[in-house]
Amino acid sequence: MSESGHSQPGMYGQGRRRRRRRGDRDVGPPGQNLSGPSRDRDYQPRERRDGSEDPPGPLIQKTPIILAKPPGERAKPSQNTPVSGTPVLEKPIMLMKARDDGVKPGTPTESAAQSSGPPSKIEREGQRPTQPVYQIQNRGMSASASSSALDPMVGQSKLLPPEKMKHSIKLVDDQMNWCDSAMEYLRDQTDMLVVGVIGLQGTGKSTIMSLLSANTPEEDQRSFVFRPQTQEIKERGGNQSTGIDFFITQERVIFLDTQPMLSPSILDHLINNDRKLPPEYNLPHTYVEMQSLQIAAFLFTVCHVVIVVQDWFTDLNLYRFLQTAEMLKPSTPSASHDSTGSSGSDDGAEYYPHIVFLQNKARRDDFCPRNLKNMHMVVNKLMAHSHLKYKGTLSMLDCNVFPGLGQDYLTTEVNMFLLPVQENDGEDNLTKAGSGTYPLFSLLPGYRGHPAFSTMVSKLCSQTPAMPRCQLSHTILTEKNWFHYAARIWDGVKKSSALSEYSRLLC
Repeated sequence: MSESGHSQPGMYGQGRRRRRRRGDRDVGPPGQNLSGPSRDRDYQPRERRDGSEDPPGPLIQKTPIILAKPPGERAKPSQNTPVSGTPVLEKPIMLMKARDDGVKPGTPTESAAQSSGPPSKIEREGQRPTQPVYQIQNRGMSASASSSALDPMVGQSKLLPPEKMKHSIKLVDDQMNWCDSAMEYLRDQTDMLVVGVIGLQGTGKSTIMSLLSANTPEEDQRSFVFRPQTQEIKERGGNQSTGIDFFITQERVIFLDTQPMLSPSILDHLINNDRKLPPEYNLPHTYVEMQSLQIAAFLFTVCHVVIVVQDWFTDLNLYRFLQTAEMLKPSTPSASHDSTGSSGSDDGAEYYPHIVFLQNKARRDDFCPRNLKNMHMVVNKLMAHSHLKYKGTLSMLDCNVFPGLGQDYLTTEVNMFLLPVQENDGEDNLTKAGSGTYPLFSLLPGYRGHPAFSTMVSKLCSQTPAMPRCQLSHTILTEKNWFHYAARIWDGVKKSSALSEYSRLLC
């Protein structure tokens, strides 16, 4: 046997080693021989530091290889080992220090690392159950797909509103085709209000919709979300808006601006540019009228509120047009309806929007209480046989515009609102008129007979979001569901048999 305690294979044979062990068990006082009976009686298989036992088989019987170690190495475990003989696991501090040396967590200490190959293989196999857990946690914290579910900041970012729109986009283009670009601005929530507008050419539809949605009267009109007519277009009698424009605010109010109804500029463009008409239309004026009816019937089906803009009181052809669009409006599809809404149900289940008559560019005489009462009476008689909800949801008396009038002054009050002319030089002209005779009057504001334009716009903006939000269909619609529902209604309007029959009667 060498100094280190290991046996030399060349010095001793296999039979001699076996004979020597047999003699040691029979002869010799206990305690003097390392392989004596007292050692065999007191020996217990030692547990390894990684928790595994010695493998069964011949390796357990090689006691001299395990016990016979140099004195320097035997002193290290003896200091930490108690009298009972149970080993003490290394503290986590030692394992953390070993990580700096390139050793993975969970590896054995320096003394166990010098052992033979098979024990190290067992130690590596013992690490496998804990390694996948660490890797899964690491992937969960580093992967972008799982970080959105674990990181609270990412979860809060999903609750934020989508990106704010800075300008309007097309919902229906000038060729009367549906556009899908508005889908990215919509959310899966049901608290929304859809406001549409119709009116004749040059009445100020785009300006009013911009002021209701995102702009103020003091801003430059070139920065409005719905681009109004430029001076050049006004001079040549053209129209600015084509098709249907879409804009949604942060308060989840959807505004739909439309091209002018029965527009002479669109008719002139069709005639002078020799544009080809669809095969179902023979005359250009028929095509322009059917375009207007399709847009109006579409708004009557997908909007909560429809604003009818006029710049003078009143045009009887406009009311006739509204009643025709109401007659050709597609029926509200039932819950089990699979087509595009061409066939309908009973009148009790039909949906009709709230309609507001907005008198734009109103004069001073229009704000006279007597004239205001007559205007409400005329509109009430013209819309008496309509199913549109034209009364009971918007009132100028509630805005404190006429503080001397009681709530019962207008017996037949309809949804009507008046906006004065937006004129910046009006106050200056009124002030200069009295500056010659009475100089003190120049210090007072001029008499207008009505509140300022900005004041009236703010009162209208406060009442529009408070309009009732009736259910558009037989099922509750989210913003995205409304978009798909509107696309289906628009396709049904273009293929409607009632509109085709009406266009054939116009020829």
